[in-house]
Amino acid sequence: MSWGILFLAGIFEIFWAIGLKYSDGFTKLIPSIFTLITMIISFYLLSLALKTLPIGTAYAVWVGIGTIGTVIAGIILFGESTSLIRVVSILFILIGIIGLKFTTN
Repeated sequence: MSWGILFLAGIFEIFWAIGLKYSDGFTKLIPSIFTLITMIISFYLLSLALKTLPIGTAYAVWVGIGTIGTVIAGIILFGESTSLIRVVSILFILIGIIGLKFTTN
């Protein structure tokens, strides 16, 4: 259950990171409100997951999910680079997340 909650927290981290881009430095009202709401949800879900998961593992997985998702969203939404080194780097983050998942009781 905690891993599912942590995964959702990571998804909401992606939403607020993309929301930051669209908020244009919190100068656009609707994207700014969206960003703040998704931040609150993300942090709340992370706090729930931390009730049973180790802080180091949970935080690293949360950030990793957010990082990978935000990079993918940046490629799709903003035409960011898909260079080989960038893709390989993201794969290393994914391998790290999987490793943390399987080495945590």
